Amino acid sequence: MERNLKSTMSKLAINGGQPVRTRLFPAYRTIGIEEKRAVNRVLDSGVLSRYLGSWHQGFYGGPEVQAFEKEWARYFKVKHAVAVNSASSAIQAALGAVGIGPGDEVIVTPYSMCISATAPLFYGAIPVFADIEEDYFCLNPASIEKKITNRTKAIIAVDLFGQPYDADAINKLAKKHNLLVIEDAAQAPGAKHKGKFAGTLGDIGIYSLNYHKHIHTGEGGVIVTDNDEWAKRLRLIRNHAEAAIEDAKTKDLTNMVGYNFRMTEIQAAIGREQLKKLRALLKKRVKNCEYIASRLARIPCIIAPKIRKGVSHAYYVHAFRFDENKAGISRDKFIEAVRAELAPTQTREDEGPLVSFGYVKPLYRMPVFQRKTGFGKANYPFNLPNGRKVSYKRGLCPVAERMHYKELFFHDIMHSFISREDADDVIGAFIKVYKNIEQLITYGK
Repeated sequence: MERNLKSTMSKLAINGGQPVRTRLFPAYRTIGIEEKRAVNRVLDSGVLSRYLGSWHQGFYGGPEVQAFEKEWARYFKVKHAVAVNSASSAIQAALGAVGIGPGDEVIVTPYSMCISATAPLFYGAIPVFADIEEDYFCLNPASIEKKITNRTKAIIAVDLFGQPYDADAINKLAKKHNLLVIEDAAQAPGAKHKGKFAGTLGDIGIYSLNYHKHIHTGEGGVIVTDNDEWAKRLRLIRNHAEAAIEDAKTKDLTNMVGYNFRMTEIQAAIGREQLKKLRALLKKRVKNCEYIASRLARIPCIIAPKIRKGVSHAYYVHAFRFDENKAGISRDKFIEAVRAELAPTQTREDEGPLVSFGYVKPLYRMPVFQRKTGFGKANYPFNLPNGRKVSYKRGLCPVAERMHYKELFFHDIMHSFISREDADDVIGAFIKVYKNIEQLITYGK
């Protein structure tokens, strides 16, 4: 990093100076020869899928899917793993399996990928937003408790940025009020809470295998549970439940209108190889994040991420908070200056440098909630005759709004293929901007 400091402590790049780095950062490439061999194995077999949407020996998929599910369950120490075509489908299937229905309420986070909040709508349930924690960005247990009513049936707890939710407090609340916990661990594979894997902390957990996750199959997801009945219902929902329930001798027909959420044999074969790499990929990612955080924390206006006691973090992205009072300028202006000092990442060149602020606008600000436009002309389920009217006004979750509009920023230049030299360039960009912050104040006048 000393190389960066000596050579760049001058005019900021955003003002026309020389940037800290112009060379592209390395791509996050987890696909190798192992995956290529696995794909060829499937192609040579001629079996790209073996699903049939009826109660048949092909109901559970082909040999790669079934092997992948067993290996995933063994790795994460759960009884059942159900492979699906996406984590979005996984959340939807999970809510269906536990019996969520019209008029029910599900407590959700305002700060995540949108499906974490919209999934209840598919079953006619109403999303109710609780606020997030200031230090960890996951759902705040105290805010959850205030939102519980006699209509509340479940909580979707998101392990945001790779940090497991407050399982002790939220699970205790759920037990007290007879609620179910669906854990969205899409960003946290391999993270742990008191020795137990993220994704296995609630009643049902979901993982993502989307292309920008820790490990991936292009698209895909996995649902896990220790409950035999829910596992059966998950598999039914995945594969045209309505066509199989009679022969499957399913008694509870609630939500037994299924989908095609099936994973292909090629995806499963890739997933089997990717799973073998998770531990090593995660170890390097954590090491990079700890190194970068320890140095950025020396900058007075930057607040390094906190890790919950007894928790290991998976670092989907590396999130920080910004103190505008200490900086004397806005977060947005500071981060734009940092971005100007850095280069894009290979394969993602069109995104610019992978340093951003705000993450997502609080989800209740989306049109679907602001206008309460659901399904059909009647806007189901928002206008259910006996439904409770839920407000989605601005100010609903003040911490989430403050994080989005004022404080939170994050970067993605910390993955497993980032070298120490690469990390030093990231650190050097932040230090350069802070050391020359007066240029931003002057430039903005």
